[in-house]
Amino acid sequence: MLADVRKIAGLAWPVLIGQLAIIAFGVIDTAMVGRYSAVDLAALGLGSSIYISVYIGLTGILTALQPITAQLYGARRYSEIGEEVRQALWLALALTVIGFLILFFPGPVLHLARVPEALHDRTVAYLRILAFGLPAGLAFRVYSSVTNAVGKPRLVMILQIGALLLKVPLNTWFIFGGLGVPALGGPGCALASTTINWGLAMLGMVLLTRVDVFQPFAIFARFCWPVWRRQAAQLRLGIPMGLSYLIEVTSYTFMALFIARFGTTTLAGHQIAGNIGAVLYMTPLSIGIASSTLVAQALGAHRPEAARTLSRHGIMMAVAIACCYAAIVLALRPFIIEGYTPNAQVVAAALPLVLIVACYHLFDALQITTAFVLRAYKVAVVPTVIYAVALWGVGLGGGYMLGFNVSGVTPEWLTGARGFWVANTASLAIAGIGLLMYWRVVSKRYLHADPALRVDSTA
Repeated sequence: MLADVRKIAGLAWPVLIGQLAIIAFGVIDTAMVGRYSAVDLAALGLGSSIYISVYIGLTGILTALQPITAQLYGARRYSEIGEEVRQALWLALALTVIGFLILFFPGPVLHLARVPEALHDRTVAYLRILAFGLPAGLAFRVYSSVTNAVGKPRLVMILQIGALLLKVPLNTWFIFGGLGVPALGGPGCALASTTINWGLAMLGMVLLTRVDVFQPFAIFARFCWPVWRRQAAQLRLGIPMGLSYLIEVTSYTFMALFIARFGTTTLAGHQIAGNIGAVLYMTPLSIGIASSTLVAQALGAHRPEAARTLSRHGIMMAVAIACCYAAIVLALRPFIIEGYTPNAQVVAAALPLVLIVACYHLFDALQITTAFVLRAYKVAVVPTVIYAVALWGVGLGGGYMLGFNVSGVTPEWLTGARGFWVANTASLAIAGIGLLMYWRVVSKRYLHADPALRVDSTA
């Protein structure tokens, strides 16, 4: 077990640092735009929520390239990897058209959200600038999927850290103006992000041609048109994966919208709890990505027993670390919250929610790690159904019932934001246990499967 833990940790820590760098982008945008104007800050919050939903849904589809590439890499079918990457770039181009239209013409979405007139123009400007950065963001996702699949996450981490170092000076320049550039406010951080995304995409494509580990794939050695058979295989796996990402994002977004009805103090407490949960989530997410890479490579090499063992050890590792995190949060809860705000009312609102977060995180670690392991087996449809039933049905539906005391018999301590967090914790427990049971079925099936079908099958 120790050897597996070392392998997983060796791949997980660069992913973790890279993910934290990406989180820092949002923190920097919020802090800097907040100093410019309250209207721009509100438009940033609205625009970023729309952009993130579109971006995560589309990049989730492209993430299918990672298990496909990792299995082929384990099987040493290098020329096929080059073909899959070329097809993924064509797919990214098609997805760009969809995403660009949504972001450049956001009127229907903004109308549905009943956006105040004061925010409308700033939000539209923000989204339209990001629309031009979407192609680069999707291209970089192709690069990161290939890089993680071959066990070289540091090549992604280095670029993400470099991007973070550029974010502050570019934000300062475009938000507040200078050197001939007018002050753009909120749309300025969108311009900074778009500029950085194009830089990352171009560097990623160059590295795919220069780094030794990618040479056998001959990715850009020849031109090819889209091949429907390979496109369909990527979409069969990618669409459910994209939907599962979207379900996760929207379940949290709608929870925040419902909790906003309880007032600004309650919403502020919820934001603190949510931020703590998001930071904690990065560790099991990184372990899940690392475990998925190793499991897929083992499956490609026709070693299903090793894949099953790696899966089990990755899941156990994530849950064990989550237990340690939960203990730390429980012990330091008052101090952590006071680091966010000196407001006594907000602290009082956050305290019970952060207590729930400690339990919530255990099931969050279980579900995300198991979900990534299942993706290594090219399994995504059933997990997506589990997510929809658990997160939308139990999490949002149950949270609404408890939070607003629809039945009239909900205990006082389960109403309000606490009801939503308790229901969301229950939904993650259901999702985690359901995914774990399904992984046991899938991994056993692979032990007895025809070796010729293990790499080519999708589910």
